[in-house]
Amino acid sequence: MLIVTSGAAYLDIDAYAGCIAYAEWLNLSGRPARALSSAPLNESIPASFRQQLKGLDQCSPDDQDRFVLMDVSHHQHLDPLVDLERVVEVIDHHPGFEDFWAERLGRHADIRPIGAACTQVYERWRDSGLLPRISRDSAWLLAAGILDNTLNFTAEACTLADRHAYAALARQAGLDRQWPGEYFAECQRQTEECLEQALHKDLKVFEEASNLPRYFAQLTLWDGADLLRQQRPLIERVLGQCGDDWLLNLISLSEGKSYLLSSPDSARKVERLVQCSSQDGVHCLARPILRKELLRKGLALQEAC
Repeated sequence: MLIVTSGAAYLDIDAYAGCIAYAEWLNLSGRPARALSSAPLNESIPASFRQQLKGLDQCSPDDQDRFVLMDVSHHQHLDPLVDLERVVEVIDHHPGFEDFWAERLGRHADIRPIGAACTQVYERWRDSGLLPRISRDSAWLLAAGILDNTLNFTAEACTLADRHAYAALARQAGLDRQWPGEYFAECQRQTEECLEQALHKDLKVFEEASNLPRYFAQLTLWDGADLLRQQRPLIERVLGQCGDDWLLNLISLSEGKSYLLSSPDSARKVERLVQCSSQDGVHCLARPILRKELLRKGLALQEAC
């Protein structure tokens, strides 16, 4: 059995959808598979998805199962379910560990710059000729993963492949033009209801070589400015519990901006990456930016040194 799973800290919609839809594709291709995770789901997976659409499988891996990693390639941040020695495939779009997996898996390590891992999963469906047989649930989930990870197609990492994938999946799932706004609005309501938990769920820890603040949280909202004004004390209290080196990337899609709120000790790191000064401790970027884009910038600084 193949077990499709992801990281340890949390599952966002890109990982969640990718695991479910890829396991479905593997099964249709004659390779028995299950989508499993022990990580909590974050707010990019709204309640309606959890209640009404296909979800993760409910079983445990055994000693003979092999693992496919979805939307993760950092080998120290894998779901505890995973035995590293039994990983047979990686599908990811985060930089930093390409060489590690290429040496182990060769062509079975698909790690490349693209907007969403869900696009990589869609391409398996398309290239195999099985796309007409994809379930409506999986098409719906993959479409949401692409929307979220490309910031509604505004992110620098967004590619033409992501746009083509979303268009095809939207046709399969019967999604109209209003659906993206409805999706993001539901995610925001869920985030606002449990903001402290949302910050913890989407918090990543980076090493010094990344040139990023050690603790890096990210929230994607439809309208982020008002939340920042009203909830800044809570955000600073929650992230301040991690120490003096933290950053929140608050993405506001309706405004087309990213607000980078950081601790005073992290402000200099942020300025090296975005080359823009802060106002009242906040760097306001003229376009949305994703954490993985800032990671690429940080790694490039390391290589330059």
